[in-house]
Amino acid sequence: MSDEPSVPDRSGGDNGGVNRTTSDRGRDRDEEGRARSARPRDGLGRPLPYGAEGVPRQPEGVVRDPGATLREAQRLLDAGMPFHAHEVFEDAWKSGPEAERDLWQGLAQLAVGLTHAARGNAAGGARLLRRGADRLANGPGAAEAGAPGAASAESGTPDASSPEPGASSSETGTPGTSASEPGASSSETGTPGTSASEPSTSSPGPGPYGIDVGGLVSWARELAGRAGGGGVVVDAAVEAPRLRRDAC
Repeated sequence: MSDEPSVPDRSGGDNGGVNRTTSDRGRDRDEEGRARSARPRDGLGRPLPYGAEGVPRQPEGVVRDPGATLREAQRLLDAGMPFHAHEVFEDAWKSGPEAERDLWQGLAQLAVGLTHAARGNAAGGARLLRRGADRLANGPGAAEAGAPGAASAESGTPDASSPEPGASSSETGTPGTSASEPGASSSETGTPGTSASEPSTSSPGPGPYGIDVGGLVSWARELAGRAGGGGVVVDAAVEAPRLRRDAC
């Protein structure tokens, strides 16, 4: 069985003004007939019992400029909602230029990894944090920003553990309701480290759109090292990274 959960339908709560209809079989669908799950979810995207008051999901397919994407994602990360932040990054890579796909997919993977770690899926969270870090370290502007482990601008050699370009949203490790929900992965004992919310100063300059690529790569790998060992309670808001070097 895959260690990465399937992608849930992005629905529930405010659906951005999209009208939805219900089929004869009772399946919640949007106006184009696409199936959606009406089950409420909490701030980490975990399904709640039907009838419970959940946290509204991010509307799907919103086209934002990079600055708006980063501001909204940072707001959600600071609020302890990395699951929702990953949806913002997912919209960016789906609507943005092909050349920036690794950038936005890498950021989405970091948000998903933090989501899993906060849910208690330590092993899965660590794996996705490392995968996102590898993608960012070999993505646009990484070498110029001095991201740890980045491919050199001359060689362009990617890290072997980086996912293949053009991966589908399911390959970003989007958390859903499959068997890899919290409790599916065993916990191991780890050791505490320094605060992961502190951005690294190892990179000489910001990456595209002022993104602190080097700091995010270091943050993800450090948090993966702590969370991957198990025994560490991850608070998504406390561990939220700074996306841009000029962010407060």
